[in-house]
Amino acid sequence: MTALPDDAPATYDDLRAVYINCTLKPSPQTSHTQTLMDRSIAILEQVGVAVDVIRAVDHELAPGVQVDMTEDGPFERDDWPGLLERVLAADILVLGTPIWLGNLSSVCTQVIERLYAYSGELNDRGQFDFYGRVGGAIITGNEDGIKHCSMYLLFALQHLGYTIPPQADAGWIGPVGPGASYGDEAEDGGTPVGLDSDFTNRNTTIMTWNLLHLARLLKDKGGIPAYGNQPPRWADGERFGYPPPY
Repeated sequence: MTALPDDAPATYDDLRAVYINCTLKPSPQTSHTQTLMDRSIAILEQVGVAVDVIRAVDHELAPGVQVDMTEDGPFERDDWPGLLERVLAADILVLGTPIWLGNLSSVCTQVIERLYAYSGELNDRGQFDFYGRVGGAIITGNEDGIKHCSMYLLFALQHLGYTIPPQADAGWIGPVGPGASYGDEAEDGGTPVGLDSDFTNRNTTIMTWNLLHLARLLKDKGGIPAYGNQPPRWADGERFGYPPPY
């Protein structure tokens, strides 16, 4: 059921989003990263966005930087091509990862590598095919690293062709070292850990709405204008105003 705020500037029920959770925990184990992602997802679903959730570790992803590693590598199974179809069906991509040793999870790094394998493919206007989509990042953990991980993720997504809105990351970290993680039961039986963090709640909301706004703008405009960013035209000699020598 769509519950669009009265002062929302647009409608969003024709948009699709995919969230890839890069936890190291296979289903049905509880993922603290998923718990925070669910807060963002709830906002999208309230305004009618169709949301697809992928837990990467539940799938067999072959290592490598080809679209299908059963064709280009010594692997009998690779689930990535099917997951890529779900990514390409979405206007919004959010990557979520826990922090390990101050950095992304190994699963998240592998997902980025597999996304990179497709980044050279072109759309029907001669642009890289990830153009016209928006990306964001959600980070959880018990040590410093939210900004470091977000910096890497958002750089990677824009390098692949995604458009990044302002403040496109959100996260939560508890006290350094062992202890409760996001969404764990509180010792006093009150609000689960982290869910009452005004800073996290605010940033998650801002991130989600900025993803919505930019996805709406891009979809309404037919994506990024196809001028100056078409590799085939460059190969044919068009220079789009670039000054000689070249």
